[in-house]
Amino acid sequence: MRFLRRHPVALALALAVLVSALVPLPELVDAATGSPVGDAQLTRPFWYVVGAPLSDTLDALTFLSLDRAWWFLGSWIVVLVLVAAVRPGSRWRRGARVLIGLLLPVAFAAAAVLLPRPVPRLVTTLGGVTVLDFHSHTRASHDGRHGWTPEDLARWHRRQGFQGAYVTDHNIPFDQNVPDAVIPLLPGVEWSVYRQHIITLGAVDSFDLSPYSRDTPGMVRLFAALHTQGALAIASLPEYWRNHWDDLDAFVAGGVDGFEIVTCAPKALGFPSNDRRQVVDLARRQDLLVTGASDNHGWGMVTCVWNISQQGAHGFADNQVVARPIALVQGDRPAWSAAYSQLWLMLRGLTWPERVSWLTWIALIAIYRGQPKRKGQVGGIGILARELGRSTLSA
Repeated sequence: MRFLRRHPVALALALAVLVSALVPLPELVDAATGSPVGDAQLTRPFWYVVGAPLSDTLDALTFLSLDRAWWFLGSWIVVLVLVAAVRPGSRWRRGARVLIGLLLPVAFAAAAVLLPRPVPRLVTTLGGVTVLDFHSHTRASHDGRHGWTPEDLARWHRRQGFQGAYVTDHNIPFDQNVPDAVIPLLPGVEWSVYRQHIITLGAVDSFDLSPYSRDTPGMVRLFAALHTQGALAIASLPEYWRNHWDDLDAFVAGGVDGFEIVTCAPKALGFPSNDRRQVVDLARRQDLLVTGASDNHGWGMVTCVWNISQQGAHGFADNQVVARPIALVQGDRPAWSAAYSQLWLMLRGLTWPERVSWLTWIALIAIYRGQPKRKGQVGGIGILARELGRSTLSA
């Protein structure tokens, strides 16, 4: 009871880590079927597991949809500021706590986007396949990260298990030989036309987009124009979901080759599961590709999706979209619940080595905070080390 009174937060967090193991999420799922993936898995670097509380939290923040991200940040800022304001202490100390409450969620969000760190890597036991990304960007895109080179993009992909990546900068065809790239970078482009972005896979020349930028009937004629250059046309998220949901049959009639069904960009992560199933059913009936996209622009360290693709993929059965479950359910959870539901989803997705890491850090911090300090003594690692040493000797 004494421990409970002194460390309620630590005890509640440890209990959540353990209870969440009773309702675990699969490590990876097939985005088209929702079923766990048996022939691919994620390997986590040693330091990722050692620092699991930080690694997992930053990954979970990366996988928030845009609406849920705003609710997450706002809710935690309010909670931390209120807690800081009501805790006893001098006016100066309460003010400092309020400032920390304001800045801490923002600092975590910035770290999720910018902090270099170990990341999970996809490994598959299947033969005759290639792990691809069909949609990614360099500094050549208007919204690409400054200085984000093709070589940087290739390294980002290889760390996560990709064996090739299409470079699809906005309205700028990519067809470069990059000798220093650690994986093949494949030619592509993302065309911006009438209320829609079209991912083009294959080498194409630039051309006048104005005929395809006036209305939907004109836009879908772009697919045939791309076919004359030997390229594939994939409808990108979130545009077809938000702007052309009632036009998907027109996309098919115009010759679209496939649809993105998972895109890691925050504005596209809100794609609801029911809508995804409708697109998957349409693609299955018409034998069209379904694809996943990191949509990497140089921001963020982790992807939420991979493609396990057969050579010359063109039809529905030729590409398997493998995704992190926490990313697939963003559109199914109320945005206002993000402050707690995202963390619960994160805990449900932990592996047992990660759970052990979490529990170890919780215990160490609780022991440290529970050590009595002499008057005027500043807390530090030395206090914890001395107390652990005494405990060891007494045992």
